[in-house]
Amino acid sequence: MPIHDWTRVPSGLFHHFHQDWSIEIARNLNRSARLPKGVSALVEQKSGPKESDVLAVESRSKRTKFDLNGTATAVATKPKPVTRFVRRTTAETYSARANRIVLKHHLGRTVAIIEIVSPGNKDSKRALREFVDKTVDFLRAGIHVLVVDLFPPTPRDPFGIHKVIWDEFHDEEFEFPDGQDRILVSYEVDGVRVAYVEPFGLGEALPEMPLFLWNDFHIMVPLEPTYQVTWDAAPEEFRVAVETGVIPDPDAE
Repeated sequence: MPIHDWTRVPSGLFHHFHQDWSIEIARNLNRSARLPKGVSALVEQKSGPKESDVLAVESRSKRTKFDLNGTATAVATKPKPVTRFVRRTTAETYSARANRIVLKHHLGRTVAIIEIVSPGNKDSKRALREFVDKTVDFLRAGIHVLVVDLFPPTPRDPFGIHKVIWDEFHDEEFEFPDGQDRILVSYEVDGVRVAYVEPFGLGEALPEMPLFLWNDFHIMVPLEPTYQVTWDAAPEEFRVAVETGVIPDPDAE
C-alpha cells in the first residue's frame, strides 16, 4: 500500500504505529522460514526514547553450519542484494568512540538490528547525534543494521539520515532522486563496509530490504506486508487522522 505522510500527525501516533510495526516484523520473521535455525527476532525497548528495535539474536549454542539451499528464503549474498545505490568503504571512523551501547539478550549474541526512525530521532541536533553515534557503535561492533526512515530530511540531515551515518566512515556525495526523499539502507559490516541504499517516496510501496546476519549472508525483510498488517489493525479514527492529517476534536460528539 502507499506509504503515508506521517509528518501530518503528532509524533505520538507514529509512536503507536512504530511499536506495533516492530512487533509485527519480529513475528513475521519468527514464523517464516526466513531466519536460519538458532536465530530469533526479538523486540527490545530503547533505553532513551521509548521506541523499539527489532533484534536478530543468535542462540547461546555454538552456531552450526546449515544448508543454504534448504532454507527457503535465507539468501547467501552471491549475488549481492540489488538496490539502486551501493556504497563501499574500507575507511575507519574519523574519531574513536567508546562502545557505550552494547545490546545483549539472554538468548545469545545480537547479530543484527532493524532501526525504525522516529520523529524524535531527528527533532534536535542532540537526538540525531545520539542516533548516529549508536548506529556507528553497532556497526563498529560488527552488528549489521537495517535503517528504515519514513520521514523526510530535516535541516539536521538535509541529505537524509544515511549520509549522516555514512559520513562517519567515508564522506561522499549523496542526493535523493526527484520525488523520493525517504530512505531504506542496509549496512553490511566487514573489513569492507557496504551500504545498500534504496530511496523511496510517498505513495510508494516499501520494497523488501536485505538484513545481514553474517557477512555474505542475508535475509529479506518483508517491510510492505508487515506495514499493511499493522495499518489494518489500527483503529479507524487513527487511520482517518493519518490519511487526512486532521485530528478529531475531543469535544465533538
